[in-house]
Amino acid sequence: MASVASTYARAFADVVVSAHLDANRSLSGLRRIAGLIEQSTELRRVWENPAVPAEQKRGLLDAIVKREGIEQHVRNLIAVLIDHRRMHFLTRIIEQLEKELDARQGFVEAQITSARELAEPERRSLEAQIAKLTGKKVRARFGLDSSLLGGAVVRVGSTTYDGSVRGQLEKIKEVIEAGH
Repeated sequence: MASVASTYARAFADVVVSAHLDANRSLSGLRRIAGLIEQSTELRRVWENPAVPAEQKRGLLDAIVKREGIEQHVRNLIAVLIDHRRMHFLTRIIEQLEKELDARQGFVEAQITSARELAEPERRSLEAQIAKLTGKKVRARFGLDSSLLGGAVVRVGSTTYDGSVRGQLEKIKEVIEAGH
């Protein structure tokens, strides 16, 4: 249900942006709570159990928020998710929130897959080229795929830029086959 996650992510992004809050700190607080839930099935069961009174759930949340030093607006989102029995959407909400905040701050995410580990200057050069191409700041995620033989494949949104040796060989093959 991407629409539920998107709705909460957009609303939380509105809060972060309109109140000029630190987006990275807000995301960090949400990730910490998600990590605690992932580590503790007991915590997850308490927050998802309709038999546990809402006051007890929020009391537990408040103790965690205080111990972890998590900001009030993050606590408020978690409380809403608990109250509406939507905690199982937290991971997807965080993913959507990252995308939403990136879009609002002029960032674009690029997945760069190369045949070998790229040196830092190569990474910066690719990021600069993508920024020039898209007109946006780039958040790059790098991966490896030895089947590319050489070069790199860059995915920005739904657009793929294939500069791999494998991709070039496939294009040559298509041209040859079309000629026959």
